[in-house]
Amino acid sequence: SAAMTDLAEQLRSLPTGIRSRLEAQGFDEDWFIREAKRLDEEGRRDNTVKGEVAPPADEDIVDLPERGSEEWESLTEDGLAELAEGRAALVVLAGGMATRMGGVVKALVEALPGHTFLDLRLAGHRALEEKVGRRIPFWLMTSHATDAAIRQALGDRLDGYYIATFPQMVSLRLEPDGGLFVDEHGNPSEHAPGHGDFPDALRRSGLLDHFLEEGGRYVTSANLDNIGATLDPTLLGLHRRLGGEVTCEVVDKQGTDKGGIPARLDGRRMILEEFRIPESFDPATVRVFNTNTFHFDAEALAGLDLDWTYFVVEKEVGGHKVIQLERLVNEVAMVLDMRFVRVPRDGAESRFLPVKDNEALEEKRPVLELVARQRGMI
Repeated sequence: SAAMTDLAEQLRSLPTGIRSRLEAQGFDEDWFIREAKRLDEEGRRDNTVKGEVAPPADEDIVDLPERGSEEWESLTEDGLAELAEGRAALVVLAGGMATRMGGVVKALVEALPGHTFLDLRLAGHRALEEKVGRRIPFWLMTSHATDAAIRQALGDRLDGYYIATFPQMVSLRLEPDGGLFVDEHGNPSEHAPGHGDFPDALRRSGLLDHFLEEGGRYVTSANLDNIGATLDPTLLGLHRRLGGEVTCEVVDKQGTDKGGIPARLDGRRMILEEFRIPESFDPATVRVFNTNTFHFDAEALAGLDLDWTYFVVEKEVGGHKVIQLERLVNEVAMVLDMRFVRVPRDGAESRFLPVKDNEALEEKRPVLELVARQRGMI
């Protein structure tokens, strides 16, 4: 279509400075043109999965054993041994701008009086390091919007390995017809393509190779604002025992909760977002959903060979309808063997405390404080 020939032309005519910066941030022009071609005139594309969707089998979802039980003790011991050998690392997904909190860098939002999300994350990680008696890699995936501010906040604590940042990719927004969206100054509009960037971005950073060379085996990834989702010896032990390449944490749904659900796609264990599920299957029948906390085998992450699915997401920028192409990390289940563990979402043990806006933050402060104390963050 005309928009497409235009798109290649539009990209070519961008100022050299912008083009080389995009390239340095992992922007792939050929990929972008190819993906944009798959939009119809309305800016739509079928995001639905092909194949037979079935609920997860009963044995697919394992419960985290109760704290203090014999099984819990045994798993915790295993996990602590792995941590003491330096075999685990934590990745915190920190690319987000808190648009619903006034467009600030979410990592630097005060979650509890005098403590930002970043402060709490670092303090919880230090508490774990003290417990196991050694440093544990703590890596933050930043975006073009958050990188500078987070690096500045970390200051000289950044040592490039035990505390390090790595940037996710950058992409450009499209017009619904597939042409390049430009702002009133004629500049392209940049966005981060979603947390599905994490495996590729981590590999590009060199951190994963370094970790594997040091004998690393496990990488846990979690959302920055979900402070309950820490690197945890018990879950590490459980991931190891389940024997999959990736273990995904799920929690019970409450009320009208929606989110990615564990399911079987042509018999394969998957997390499927609601917008991917065909109408023949009712996601409400599955009473747990994904918290976006994953435990990976580092080798599997390093060797991941996946033709990623990019989804069409509609946004509004300055009153204009625009299209973003985004990917989700749970897509790794297309090629990696995924297991599910149900974790608590209430009380001090909660591993699911997402904070999307100031209202939720106010409301959740008491439980945030409870969790922060239990994890040694304050």
